[in-house]
Amino acid sequence: MSDTQTPSPKDIIHIDMDAFYASVEVVDNPALQGQPVIVGGSMQRGVVSAASYEARRFGVHSALPVATARRLCPHGVFLPVRMDRYVEMSALVFEIFERYTPQVEALSIDEAFLDVTGSKQLYGPPDTIARSIKQAIREEIGLTASAGVAPSKFIAKIASDLEKPDGLTIVGHNCEKTFLDPLPIDKLWGVGKVTRKALSLLGIKTIGDLGRTPLSLLEGKFGKHGVHLYCLAQGIDDREVEPEYETKSIGNEETFMQDIRDPERARQELLALAVKVSSRLRHNDVQGKTITLKVKYADFVQITRSVTVASPTDDWRKLYDEGCRLLPKTEVGRRPVRLLGISVSQLCSVGEPHQLSLFDKKENTTKNRKLNTAIDAIHDKFGTDKIIPGTLLKK
Repeated sequence: MSDTQTPSPKDIIHIDMDAFYASVEVVDNPALQGQPVIVGGSMQRGVVSAASYEARRFGVHSALPVATARRLCPHGVFLPVRMDRYVEMSALVFEIFERYTPQVEALSIDEAFLDVTGSKQLYGPPDTIARSIKQAIREEIGLTASAGVAPSKFIAKIASDLEKPDGLTIVGHNCEKTFLDPLPIDKLWGVGKVTRKALSLLGIKTIGDLGRTPLSLLEGKFGKHGVHLYCLAQGIDDREVEPEYETKSIGNEETFMQDIRDPERARQELLALAVKVSSRLRHNDVQGKTITLKVKYADFVQITRSVTVASPTDDWRKLYDEGCRLLPKTEVGRRPVRLLGISVSQLCSVGEPHQLSLFDKKENTTKNRKLNTAIDAIHDKFGTDKIIPGTLLKK
């Protein structure tokens, strides 16, 4: 008898909020109900972050330039992104998820995988759990969500997208192939335009077509990627739901209405970003060691440059200084810049012990921390524009 045990069948739910940012705006302003609501950046350079289903009928979708969205839907209600509010509402949604299982893997602010395999004795079959979660979100928060229930993450995610908005699609155990086979090939993860065209040349139009193609042919044509796609077409996806309890990084970025060409202006923008990021670090009671500069040029080419400092920091001066040191490693000043960003990773709690650098001066660190704490208190009470570095007055 083999010692290898067959893994226990899983029950996975993928929940995806419907047009999340736009839906939150409607909850906060019911007068927008039924209108084409479009959330995004500025007219000149911004992109659409979310569009209500009324706006989608005009061809508006996320990542579309706002200027194009205005041409397609001139009577739309265009609103700025209010990320703090979306984060607040997301926390309420995830609190509902966690009532049913601790096994929650966030994919983004508005979607997650839930492993409810161990929750069935308390809450019933997985489809009942999915309905209960959708009902709780609707009644307590006023939003709708679409859900897919399946034996694997891959199939659950496909299922949740099929009946939007407010949909529920259930794929039972041993029904994976029946569900997958008729679907178009681009429903598979990892099938973009290039792969789809290459598969089309082989006569592969559906997931079923792919599943019936000899594995040797796919491996010869696409290598490991072909093997991966073949396994997905068979409904094979053994990945576990992986709860993420720690934030991996904290950062801010800015897309500019006009491209930046002057390094001095870039340093000024880095200072503003450093102040914002340091404040967010302190509000989360964390510090970090790896500082990353993100640059996106006007042609949308994007690069990052990073440095790891000796001791964790949440001080804006340190973030700014290191960001300026990274700047010459980019082509800022030689190529127009569309976006700049600073993020901090390798995070640890403020009170967590760490190795002190030989060059650390405890008295300076303590002084800076007290000063930053005082500035945070003023920001919290009077707003972030009441006390800023003098250099930013020109900005």
